[in-house]
Amino acid sequence: MSINKRFLLISRSAPYGTSAAREMLDIALTCSVFEQSVTLLLMGDAVLQLIREQQPAEIAQKNLNALQASLAMYDIDQILVPQSALDAHGLSPDQLSIPIKLVDADRLPALIAEHDIVITV
Repeated sequence: MSINKRFLLISRSAPYGTSAAREMLDIALTCSVFEQSVTLLLMGDAVLQLIREQQPAEIAQKNLNALQASLAMYDIDQILVPQSALDAHGLSPDQLSIPIKLVDADRLPALIAEHDIVITV
């Protein structure tokens, strides 16, 4: 018997310096393997995780872009970013490694309420 839950994974962490960004992706993929619905919400500095062509080898870290590119294969296509996060870092969606959907900050409380499980990484 399968019990489907809607997971919202919220990240506020920059891509490197801690394992938080990698852990969020691991949680997302694990949920998907068990056929759970996954939405990723990247807020604040977490939007930096999506900048394409990162070179983290210079700081002895692994590039997250390849793992992010695999999200679509796991049916994880709800990658949400508030416009304010892009604006704060001078970014536009075309500078990111995967497609995102912009979300209005006023919509965040309703978005959280729509999910069964919310995890902040």
